[in-house]
Amino acid sequence: MSDAPGSLSPRGAEASRLRRRLRLLLARFRVPEDALPGSLALSHRRCGKPSCHCADGEGHPFWTLTFMAGGKKRVETIPAEWLDAVRPLVEAGRHFKEATAELLRINAELLVLARNQRRRPVPPPQ
Repeated sequence: MSDAPGSLSPRGAEASRLRRRLRLLLARFRVPEDALPGSLALSHRRCGKPSCHCADGEGHPFWTLTFMAGGKKRVETIPAEWLDAVRPLVEAGRHFKEATAELLRINAELLVLARNQRRRPVPPPQ
């Protein structure tokens, strides 16, 4: 293995396992064009009408999508009739984010393995 940055390719069982996992991730890696960031949450609020059933109860249910945009937290109300369509898009966004994080972690682990093998060359098999 040379010291050139473009040729980082660690050897060994751990590196092989990581590269195999990386190939599996990349094979299913597709940017979901309609995925949504953040999370959905169910809340309740009172409408303020004294004669409404919510005046003494839990309140009217409503769903929100919470996400970060431009470094700021955003909370947007989601109409109840959209929930069945929005929930899978939020799940797709979460899965994409998890896969991306794993891919980046694997690349970092491969880099560390390459650096460690450069420092301590593996003796040739006898």
